[in-house]
Amino acid sequence: MKSVIISFSGSSLFYFKTGVGQKNLILFHGFGQDHRVFRNWVSTLQDEYTCYAFDLYFHGSSTWPGRDALEKEAWQKIMHQFLTQEGITEFAMAGFSMGGKFALATYESFHHQITDFILLAPDGIKTSFWYSLATYPIAIRAVFKSIILHPNRLYRLTKVLRLMRLMDAGLLRFAESQMNTEEKRRRVYYSWVYFRHLTFNQNQLAQLLNKNKIHFCLVTGKHDKVITSQNMAGFLKKIERKIAIEINSGHNDLIDQIDPRKLLLRN
Repeated sequence: MKSVIISFSGSSLFYFKTGVGQKNLILFHGFGQDHRVFRNWVSTLQDEYTCYAFDLYFHGSSTWPGRDALEKEAWQKIMHQFLTQEGITEFAMAGFSMGGKFALATYESFHHQITDFILLAPDGIKTSFWYSLATYPIAIRAVFKSIILHPNRLYRLTKVLRLMRLMDAGLLRFAESQMNTEEKRRRVYYSWVYFRHLTFNQNQLAQLLNKNKIHFCLVTGKHDKVITSQNMAGFLKKIERKIAIEINSGHNDLIDQIDPRKLLLRN
């Protein structure tokens, strides 16, 4: 077991390496988490896989400096540096929620090296109206920042959304739980704004998956209000070879509710 930092243009990307298996597995966590969320996966798979569980930027021990958003080209260089220093030529990969964006960006650049691609209630496939509104127009982004950094404004907004039923009540509760401290609110703002260029075209992704014919699996939670099975249905229809699994879980407990052996240890 060891902890490693990838340095790139002033940024620091932390990952935890463990396991003795000959195969490699890269893991990307969701918002508000860090590499430890995959501890059960690592414990289960460590004999078959060497696992690399990352802390994404603004989470755990990873930092992203400056005012510029993370670009796909920069992420490609960062991951190339990681794969080179670890001597990895082939790997499996899983991304949960926000980590799905990083998994998708990695897949676009290194699809020829990926054997298994697992998305767990992934962000990045279908972007919500509220996310687009908050991250793209500069004027709206300033308003969003003000709301995030001033809890009274945030409280008033959620109250209006609840009264007017503009958002699902479960989704509102999730949002409030993720923004009930200043640290969490800042993380929301930084993650949404600095990762806003990690966007993907469903048709292009589908074409790439169909061309490569790798083991692709998408897992959703039956009670998930954040990333729903319904929102993933259109994308899945474009994929010729896939495994789609809906489990009896919500959003935050999805990783612990799915047995990684069913996803990766198929032989």
